[in-house]
Amino acid sequence: MSTVVLFLSLVALSFAYENIALRKPTYQENPLSTYSHSPDTVDSSNAVDGLRSSLTVWSGQCANSDDHKTTAILWVNLTSVLSIHHITIYYMTGDLPWDGSNGYKARFLGFSLFVSNTTNRLDGFLCFKDNNFTYDTIPDIFTTTCPVHGQYVILYNERLPGVTYPSYYYRYALNEVCEVEVFGCPTPGYYGVNCSTPCPDPNCRYCDLDSGTCQGCKPGYRGHQCELECADNFFGTNCENMCNATCKGCNTTTGVCENGCYPGWTGIYCDEVCSYGMFGTNCSEKCGNCLNLEQCHLMNGSCLDGCAPGFQGVSCTEECDENYFGPSCELLCNATCIGCNKTTGVCESGCYLGWEGIFCHEDCLNHGYYGVNCSTPCPDPNCRYCHIETGACQGCKPGYQGRRCETVSSPPHANTFKEYILCTVCLGLFCIGLVLDGVVIANVIISRKSIKGKSKEVKPAKSGENRNVRTAVDTACEPGEMTRNEPGEMVRSEPAEIELSKPAEMIQNEYQALSDSNRNTRIYDRLQ
Repeated sequence: MSTVVLFLSLVALSFAYENIALRKPTYQENPLSTYSHSPDTVDSSNAVDGLRSSLTVWSGQCANSDDHKTTAILWVNLTSVLSIHHITIYYMTGDLPWDGSNGYKARFLGFSLFVSNTTNRLDGFLCFKDNNFTYDTIPDIFTTTCPVHGQYVILYNERLPGVTYPSYYYRYALNEVCEVEVFGCPTPGYYGVNCSTPCPDPNCRYCDLDSGTCQGCKPGYRGHQCELECADNFFGTNCENMCNATCKGCNTTTGVCENGCYPGWTGIYCDEVCSYGMFGTNCSEKCGNCLNLEQCHLMNGSCLDGCAPGFQGVSCTEECDENYFGPSCELLCNATCIGCNKTTGVCESGCYLGWEGIFCHEDCLNHGYYGVNCSTPCPDPNCRYCHIETGACQGCKPGYQGRRCETVSSPPHANTFKEYILCTVCLGLFCIGLVLDGVVIANVIISRKSIKGKSKEVKPAKSGENRNVRTAVDTACEPGEMTRNEPGEMVRSEPAEIELSKPAEMIQNEYQALSDSNRNTRIYDRLQ
């Protein structure tokens, strides 16, 4: 009798609460292979189409999953989090009596029913788990109260390997569901049979559909009666979410950073890094001229590796001071430059008097020019170089002299290259002559010593020989010397024919060839 009363009360409530699952999105794991039938005949959407006049496989009013699987899942998306009162499931019967001979009973046994805010059943609330139904007690129309709120209603069954199930369970997990009806209020924040009474607590999002007791606060509130706002840096449902650390303060309901972001971040949740070339609060400032176009510091805009040529300062936004250029303005323009480019150092404004070149680093000397950028020729045509400022001649071209190089100079003796070469040759010949003189003198001295040595080797005359016979020594007197002939008689000697040594003969031949030289002639005369 109590079962009948409960059933009748649920029927009455069904007319009071709305079926909030009707024609909502659905999903089924492992849909049945239809072969010759249209897939629509077994699609999961048949479980919420409101039709249940024919509870067979191919009626087009039921959802069917494939056989020989270990799990079976079917869920209904209510499209938003809603308050639920009870759930009713119509199982496939094949339009046959639901008695001991109906084979569909064994497939329904062991099922579970979840309500979740995600498609993961384990994230939700378990409304029912069949641990008690038997082959004889399982109903073909199952209803259970589930006074919770959620977005997904999930029907799950399993036949896992290694797990022992009752003998009357079907071997595999299947979905053979013809209708899933979820009864509750279509609008959050209301309760009562007609869902017309607002929840008593103003910040309550969901309340018990019978008593009105708050079951969940609106985002941004917490407490038993949702009377407290979220603490600083927290937001969302039950204040469970934390604002981003890059956010100066977020909305307690949505998490949007209404007070802006800390420097270096942007986006409504301050979760986006500044784009290239930007920095600062809400990435609203533009980077300066960093070296090699590198990104500046996201918070303060400083250029970590220095500035591009022509700029200076922490953020590289200041141009170089006067007379400075290059990376971070560390290079000094040439002092001969009137004003240089702050990037390249090129003297764009020209050079001071007497200098030229793109960097004003070349003077005018030896160019024959003077003045600004060395552009004016020296006034005197024969001037080799002139004063870089006044143009006054400071050096003449070869062959000219005078204050303005107007006079042709006398022929120089060794001013030209040709004369220099000739002079060098003459000097070399003179030095060679001196060397030869020294060699000749040395040989003459050696030869004289050799001749004197031979004269000492002549034997004395034997007794009885004429003592007037001249010896080799006598004949070796110098020409014009006096020699003794008879006692008391001095006779001038005549040059004797002396056999000279080979070196002396060579020297004599050499000096006969040089007889025109006075100095060499005197040496030759001595050899005679």
